[in-house]
Amino acid sequence: MSIQPFVNAKILIVEEQPLALSYMRRSLEQLSFRDIQFADSAAAAKESCKIHNFELIICSFDLTNGQDGYQLYEELKHKKLIRKTTAFIFVSAETSPSVVHSILELNPDEFLVKPFSIKELKTRIDRVLKRKHALKNVYALIDDGNDSKALKLIDAALDKQDHAYSPILLKLKGEILLRLKRIDDAKHFYKSALELQKFTWAKIGLIEALILNNEDTLAQRMLENMIEQPETRLVALDLLGKLEVKLNMLEQAQERLQEASQIAPRNIDRQKSLGRIASLNHDYESNYNAMKEIAHYARNSIHDGPDVYLNAVRAGIDFALTTDQSDQIHRITRQSQQYLGDLKKQFPDASNQAQIDVLHARIHYLKDESKKARQLIEQLDDEPTIKSVDGALDKAKAFHELGFHNKAQTMFTQIIDHCKHHQQVSDPITMRYIEQQQKERKDITMGPKELNNHAVTQFKRGQLQVAMEAFTQAFRIMPKNASIALNLLQCMLDHTGKSGGTFNSTLAKKCYKTLSTMPLDAEQHQRFAKLLAHMQELGLSLD
Repeated sequence: MSIQPFVNAKILIVEEQPLALSYMRRSLEQLSFRDIQFADSAAAAKESCKIHNFELIICSFDLTNGQDGYQLYEELKHKKLIRKTTAFIFVSAETSPSVVHSILELNPDEFLVKPFSIKELKTRIDRVLKRKHALKNVYALIDDGNDSKALKLIDAALDKQDHAYSPILLKLKGEILLRLKRIDDAKHFYKSALELQKFTWAKIGLIEALILNNEDTLAQRMLENMIEQPETRLVALDLLGKLEVKLNMLEQAQERLQEASQIAPRNIDRQKSLGRIASLNHDYESNYNAMKEIAHYARNSIHDGPDVYLNAVRAGIDFALTTDQSDQIHRITRQSQQYLGDLKKQFPDASNQAQIDVLHARIHYLKDESKKARQLIEQLDDEPTIKSVDGALDKAKAFHELGFHNKAQTMFTQIIDHCKHHQQVSDPITMRYIEQQQKERKDITMGPKELNNHAVTQFKRGQLQVAMEAFTQAFRIMPKNASIALNLLQCMLDHTGKSGGTFNSTLAKKCYKTLSTMPLDAEQHQRFAKLLAHMQELGLSLD
């Protein structure tokens, strides 16, 4: 079958560059296509998709007026403005690995690199339209949410020998079995498919079935093998990160999701997961970096909203409160003001002034303007209901930092109760983080800055036991802070050497891990080396 039977297909071209648009028009006309429409922006494309059911969309990734091609396709799929029966071809002049991986995660039907020949365009269109035509009944049932009927149709088609699209039908069957929660059937099916041929999709499907069936060890082993292959590294990192969250291996999960996010940074849901896990790991810098990536890539997308900018500011404040580098604090403060400015510009009518006031109070606190912070927080009305979990959590943190400890604990309890009664507003990791914050702030009444200052003061006074307790608390909530790790390690060694106190090798190991993995300046390197030498002199080890 050639391209000839599809010349009446309804086609939409989304392209803003006049020369590229002209070339595409001439190419399609030479291929005898007759029903072609054009859109020079994502907004125009969405309006066309609301009116027409296109059989083929050829979309430029490099759109600059509003949404880009990635954001357009994401929204079209999310809002079901296009169906599985519609073929979608991405064209792009940009071929950086991060762009390519991000696009491929959206699973377009084809990806064509600019510039391309008419022959190459014809080949891709021919291939995708043939496939859509042959499988249109199956796709239509899946679009309508009728997976059971789609499965029967797939089985009937597979019963025919040498079906031209057997691999695609097999892949669709596996996906349907997983959606229908037929886990045992899915496992058996994927194993049979792998005996037929080592399909990558079958390996991934089998792993998903194993995880759903709590066969985590086997799934983990398979994923670790897939990570070694470049073509499956991204999906393996993503799945392994999710599995390690399930297994409570949170530091390992964070490392997996960080690498996956570096490979394909535009996946907002993965960035959100990374930020939540990093916060639970007390890695506030990584959480801040994830929130900044979300703020960058979410603009104009379906993910854009006031919370994007508010959460970036919140993450920045959390990080700034756990670092002792003044230049970094100034940079974060400036960036926070920029995000708040962007928020007002992008969403001028949003009703979030109370949340902004809490952020301003925390920024005052960060800048050692506690009086202004307290005045601002005391002016806020008590809200009878929680409208935003993130906003309420931020308010609880502000109460604690400014010395309103009872109010903070009451607020944490309200948030936890709210999440238990409205499970759709939070996930298990968020709940764990809220509970962790409540417990830590109940045990440790000082804010991060005061706690560290208090510990340093007691150490200078020679109150080693009190200082060590304070540094231990500070390290508990700031385990990535190299200065605190150095201070705690020195305090432990002095307490052992001068007072004969018991050396806590487990805690010392954690300090050593921080100091071995975090960047140190020249003075910190020198101090760390001296502490290790002192440890040897005392006959102490980390074993």
